[in-house]
Amino acid sequence: MISSILLAAAASVPATPVWSPTVGIIISASSLVVLLLSFGIKYPKVGPQMPLLPVSIPTFIGAMAFGHVIGIGIVLGLTNIGRL
Repeated sequence: MISSILLAAAASVPATPVWSPTVGIIISASSLVVLLLSFGIKYPKVGPQMPLLPVSIPTFIGAMAFGHVIGIGIVLGLTNIGRL
């Protein structure tokens, strides 16, 4: 049995964009930009190193996670203003 509160909340959720290459490019570009900005971290080379990058694995994972959050925010923001 679905609660009436959940049904009321589902009716007020705005439409989100369907997956498209544009959405993927925005999220990927955001992740790469944040990875480049990760050199501003106080200790970016602490821990096991990435094979081809001059950062550690924890720095890489943190940068990718934050990049995805930023990319999703950009996609939802552009959708809400009607640009995507």
